[in-house]
Amino acid sequence: MNCMTGQTRERLTTLRNGLLRLHKTLLESERAAYEHDVEPIASTGQYFNLVMNDPRFSWLRELSQFVVMVDEALAQKEPVADEDAVRLLAEARALVVPNEHGERFAQSYWQAIERDPGNVLAHRDMMQVFAQLA
Repeated sequence: MNCMTGQTRERLTTLRNGLLRLHKTLLESERAAYEHDVEPIASTGQYFNLVMNDPRFSWLRELSQFVVMVDEALAQKEPVADEDAVRLLAEARALVVPNEHGERFAQSYWQAIERDPGNVLAHRDMMQVFAQLA
């Protein structure tokens, strides 16, 4: 088993940062949609509660949990095997695929992209991160 090299750590960090930027954009878009469709969000506490508990935001938890997996891989005392880093990258690529008829995340991601041009740009940026990591 090969241990994580500096280059592998750098690739995982690049992946993590790209996913975080995408997640932030998607969260902001969901917030705007919520405020348009339901009501203005009056406080950070209300927003946090919605993100954690409201079904409209729940689809984003899959992306949040994936970022946590990458963070945990980077934080391990024992270096992550290169094979595991390659697997994480492949799983990230598979996750970030909008699909009108896909599973919950893919379908919600497709809807978010259809709804908000900012999400289209964030998706493009994530695809550029994947291309850089290829």
